[in-house]
Amino acid sequence: MVQKSIPVYDIPSIDDAARHGLLATALPGYVERHYAHLHHPHRHSFYHLVLFTAGSGTHTIDFCRFPVAPGAAYFMTPGQVHGWQFEGPVDGYLVHFNDSFFKNFLQDDRYLERFGFFAGDAAQGVCRFDEETTKQAVALFAEIVREAEAGDIHGLDVVRLQLLRYFILADRASGRGGAASQPSQKSMLLRNFRRLIDAHFAEWRLPKQYADVLYVTPNHLNALCRDLLGKTAGDLIRERVLLEAKRLLTGADLTVAAVADRLHFEDASYFGRFFRKYEGSTPEQFRKQMLTQ
Repeated sequence: MVQKSIPVYDIPSIDDAARHGLLATALPGYVERHYAHLHHPHRHSFYHLVLFTAGSGTHTIDFCRFPVAPGAAYFMTPGQVHGWQFEGPVDGYLVHFNDSFFKNFLQDDRYLERFGFFAGDAAQGVCRFDEETTKQAVALFAEIVREAEAGDIHGLDVVRLQLLRYFILADRASGRGGAASQPSQKSMLLRNFRRLIDAHFAEWRLPKQYADVLYVTPNHLNALCRDLLGKTAGDLIRERVLLEAKRLLTGADLTVAAVADRLHFEDASYFGRFFRKYEGSTPEQFRKQMLTQ
């Protein structure tokens, strides 16, 4: 099926049961109501959490495919492109919350960035829980759903507290350790670098441009990325450019030349060489594959 562009959903447009920038619900009913659009690539303007307790299939996030299975937990940030392909019934829980949901509740308004699964990286946003962790997560989600349905001001604060408990549970279970395992100064610098990439990837392609704003040398920035991620600073910039190119190519409303121009490439030919080098196919081949899925 060809779609003109990737639709972007906000919480009210998806489900009228949402209130106060929050939707918390059991998964079966949600899937029954919305699967018609869930299996096509789409974006959300909000944070999207899913815990599976039963079922199978695949979940594609920013063009990377992951399995759906009991104990699979997904964390998505606003703007990521995803779609589901289920093989039969699924069970579990789902929570949507707006970027403003924790504002005025937490002193640090960037607190969620401490958790690696909220970095906007598809692979980091996937956790596999063992049986005991799944049981703990299910108990937290059940309480979240009950309090969300109550809808009073105290209930919303309980939801926030239980979500924070869930984030810490997932962070510990993932074995990544989050911010606690990394020197805070390094972790903060990496987060600031990623934030700058998201804001300027189209026009800033050199690590030096970011290093200057961060008041570090390009060598220091590269060493930091290698130490924490096993990649260079240039790798992170190129990966973000490539991801945006793929997102834009998924819609049929922009020509390849227009995508190249939007991403500040000199011309479509240079963009094509860049895309083929790092993706292994031409922009036209990638678009054809995605639009006919």
